[in-house]
Amino acid sequence: MIILKRIIFQETTFSKVVFFAILFILILFSSALQAGENAAGLASCANVENDAARLKCFDDLTGRKKSLLEASPAITMTGPVLPAPPPEPERLSLMTQHWDLDRAHRKHTFLLRSYRPNYFLPVAYNSSPNQGEQLDVDPTARAQHNEAKFQLSFKLKAVEDMFNKDIDLWIAYTQLSFWQLYNSAFSSPFRETNYEPELLVNFRTNYELLGFKGRFVNVGFNHQSNGRSRPLSRSWNRAVVNVGWEKKNFDLLLKTWFKIPENEDNDDNPDILRYMGYGELWGTYYWNKHKFAMMFRNNLRPGNNIGAVQLDWAFPLPLFKSNWLKGYIQYFNGYGESLLDYYQSINRISAGIMLTDW
Repeated sequence: MIILKRIIFQETTFSKVVFFAILFILILFSSALQAGENAAGLASCANVENDAARLKCFDDLTGRKKSLLEASPAITMTGPVLPAPPPEPERLSLMTQHWDLDRAHRKHTFLLRSYRPNYFLPVAYNSSPNQGEQLDVDPTARAQHNEAKFQLSFKLKAVEDMFNKDIDLWIAYTQLSFWQLYNSAFSSPFRETNYEPELLVNFRTNYELLGFKGRFVNVGFNHQSNGRSRPLSRSWNRAVVNVGWEKKNFDLLLKTWFKIPENEDNDDNPDILRYMGYGELWGTYYWNKHKFAMMFRNNLRPGNNIGAVQLDWAFPLPLFKSNWLKGYIQYFNGYGESLLDYYQSINRISAGIMLTDW
């Protein structure tokens, strides 16, 4: 019995030894295979020429969870990637800026801004000055050919998005003066000043017409007067409708008006429509910081056809880098340059500076 137990124990021990020997051999064989595969993989990764790709190959082979490639998104298979340049700011047209037509770039209400051009022209030579009722400081006074001409014009938006529509209410004011600056013999008087307040309801539009984009329609009330007593008093009230179109660097503005009737005894200039007509057309072209503009006005009367033309050129000044100050040359020929001269044909060339550009 004892002998039988020894035999069984010896067999069991032998079996265990054989089992562990076989297991050890299998582990060694598997490790050898794995080592062979790893060596082949390492050799394959070492042959990759691109640095980023070679690093990723080694990381994948060793089972690394996060490689340098993943940690640095700026490194790609084709080399480093430069950061994307910032997007260029959206360029808004001058007409869009002038009337706050873009909702994303609006300046909102009660901000004072330019309306018509603001300029000072120290040389304003008129070849045919009106020597009629010009200077009331002295009966013998005569207007000189050369004088200074300047204009101040601004506006503000009083109400925005009226009735929750694309409608804004604007208040505007323009003052145009003619100054006998060099007429020292008669104390250099202001020959004429026109005051022009306006109330405008602006409808923001966006439609196509003959290749132009319709951007706005102004409807409102305009008063213009020279603030003088009779017989030099001039004034009139108008209902106005203005329409603006644009196409790339070219703007087109049609201004129309209707004279509000007045009592005959109070009307200082009952025949003003004969000379001023019922509207005017402005075309403006912008090129390389230069501005070229033309105004055309006509009374549309076949029997007595008269009107006016104005040509503008605003250009950068070499000594001033900012856009708010430019050189300015203006030519006017025709009727209606000022209220006092509305019935007089004027031929004037002027030069100076423009303080704001529109």
